[in-house]
Amino acid sequence: MLLKVDEKPKGGQWFGLSFQHLFAMFGSTVLVPILVGIDPAIALLSSGLGTLAHMSVTRFKVPAYMGSSFAYIGAMQLLMKQGGMPAIAQGALTGGLVYLLVALIVRFAGQGWIDRVLPPIVVGPIVMVIGLSLAPVAINDSMYTNPGAMTGYSLPFLIISMITVMAIVVFSIYGKGFLSVVPILLGIVTGYVAAIIIGKITGHTIVDFNNVTHANWLALPTMEIPFFSYKWAFYPSAILTMGPIAFVTMTEHFGHIMVLNSLTGKDYFKDPGLDKTLSGDGLAQVIASVLGAPPVTSYGENIGVMAITKIHSIYVIAGAAVLAIVVSFVGKITALLTSIPSPVIGGASIALFGVIAASGLKIIVENKINFDIKRNLLISSVVLVIGIGGMVLEITQNLQISSVAIATIIGIVLNLVLPEEA
Repeated sequence: MLLKVDEKPKGGQWFGLSFQHLFAMFGSTVLVPILVGIDPAIALLSSGLGTLAHMSVTRFKVPAYMGSSFAYIGAMQLLMKQGGMPAIAQGALTGGLVYLLVALIVRFAGQGWIDRVLPPIVVGPIVMVIGLSLAPVAINDSMYTNPGAMTGYSLPFLIISMITVMAIVVFSIYGKGFLSVVPILLGIVTGYVAAIIIGKITGHTIVDFNNVTHANWLALPTMEIPFFSYKWAFYPSAILTMGPIAFVTMTEHFGHIMVLNSLTGKDYFKDPGLDKTLSGDGLAQVIASVLGAPPVTSYGENIGVMAITKIHSIYVIAGAAVLAIVVSFVGKITALLTSIPSPVIGGASIALFGVIAASGLKIIVENKINFDIKRNLLISSVVLVIGIGGMVLEITQNLQISSVAIATIIGIVLNLVLPEEA
């Protein structure tokens, strides 16, 4: 690796490396509040503050970036209609408290069970699932003008996304010096310029500068603070709707810690401890709820950046958090970043999500998992198909257990139940 977790980059490089992480997480972090009807700037502010809070709790040992969670979107959209932002904030607060409660239990129950519950044969396929399950998101962004509905196939979009991903590959392999460690940033810039040029050639507006033109330089994020912005009220539906979702995002949290363990060569389950990483997530969610922002979670996009660049410095992640806080108050920059078209984000995501999946394969190879043993073959097969296939357990209309969570649970159960020999 080029920079270890505790190593600090030089001044100019530090800014560029941190800005690269800001680019990587920006699209997803602002998309969640846009879908729900919340000011995107407040999501940026809470992601930065939440990341710094997570780092403080984990004693600046875990290079994890916190961004808006997609798992809560359905619940937030429903609660926005029923009780507005106060209801969403109460639900987000509940999710954060669930994390803190589980962290407390883990602290007193110990964590010697982790190695038995999560051996390499379970961890490797789950990490692969985390990356590959996101592949449709990257591809849809790359091909469709309306990615969510998968409508409006666009050849120019596909060309832009391929230019972006190829630029990332070229800068990663052939870049020298500082250029070799910011391939994501350079790839996105290349894709952005390509989108402007292709838009002019085709006569279609792919990059819209209207919002940038009309945005103010200084803009205060829209904060919804309880007892100040609104009167506090009790929303049982918010607690019952969003509280259980925290258990779903916890499984994704475990997966992201597994990936970070593989990348950095450390064991964050033991140092600083699973109780600390869970507490960090919980505190970040509490902060988001107080500000009136969407709940946050650790981000695979930023893990992908670390995997590609081999730079795992906690200082770089902290710098990205500070930049997110600053940018949330600068209307022009926020509008400029929001103008990045979906095919550029899609192209970058192809590289980022693919690297996460490859990290899972690396775990399997390094631990020399023998697939001639039926037990190993079946565990990995079931986990991969369920996770990549997109199986969803719908408990209620607004409470679903994701394919990643189901794959994780089934992988753990199979590992505990199946005998060593058939």
